[in-house]
Amino acid sequence: MKKNDQAWTPGRVFVQVFLILFALATVYPILQIVTISLRPSDQLYSTSLAIIPAGASLRAYQTMLFQKPFLLWMRNSLIVSLCVTMLGVTLASTAAYAFSRYRFAGRSAGLYLFLMTQMFPATMLMLPLYVLMKNLHLLDTFAGLVVAYTATALPFCVWTMRGYYDTIPYELEQAALIDGCTPWQAFVKVTLPLAAPALSITALFSFMAAWSEFLVARIVISRQELYTLPLGLESLAGQFQTEWANYAAGSLLVCVPVMAMFIALNRNIVSGLSVGGVKG
Repeated sequence: MKKNDQAWTPGRVFVQVFLILFALATVYPILQIVTISLRPSDQLYSTSLAIIPAGASLRAYQTMLFQKPFLLWMRNSLIVSLCVTMLGVTLASTAAYAFSRYRFAGRSAGLYLFLMTQMFPATMLMLPLYVLMKNLHLLDTFAGLVVAYTATALPFCVWTMRGYYDTIPYELEQAALIDGCTPWQAFVKVTLPLAAPALSITALFSFMAAWSEFLVARIVISRQELYTLPLGLESLAGQFQTEWANYAAGSLLVCVPVMAMFIALNRNIVSGLSVGGVKG
């Protein structure tokens, strides 16, 4: 008889219980948001712990979609986030390739300067960012948000892409050059397809950095017709009363595009397309 490799030892039981409790602690706040979004207007301040409240209703979702400018906020966020994603992926993939494949003066200094920008809290950059955007006449424009978000996400994306390029054998590009490809063709046809997992992570990170950001948007944008989703949801919190059901419903709807993007990119994120590219 084969020995049971999955014996329930005390240590394994403790780990399983800990993971279950940790998962419950993580999921419970999300369930509470779902509960609040389903509560009727006369139970918004209820202290009940029931996941499905009495008299549950989808009215808050209807209000957000058809009575509030939620779709306008979503359109604005999509425009900004998609522009940041395309710009971030383009700049990160080319800059990281240069840092990975070429040796030039200032290479190490440039990489560490990218890294240093991640060490400063965002609040320290608010004043210089506002002055910069004002001097460039980018306040109250989507272009200002795109520039700010791209600059924020780019250092991490460059380091991620550069590390992945280092794992791709340079011999593959040399073989393409011998076959008649130009350096650019070798990069586009050989290296980029193999770097699809890193490109997916870069795209997802760039999208999320722009999709859920609030502080920079609050500084750059003041016109309500240009509000992104974080600014729009924040406007639901009044000085004397907050539309909690609408706020919760909007918070859940905000998650849908990010989840859809993650599902779409999931295959590339978890797959190692460069494995087996070179036989040893």
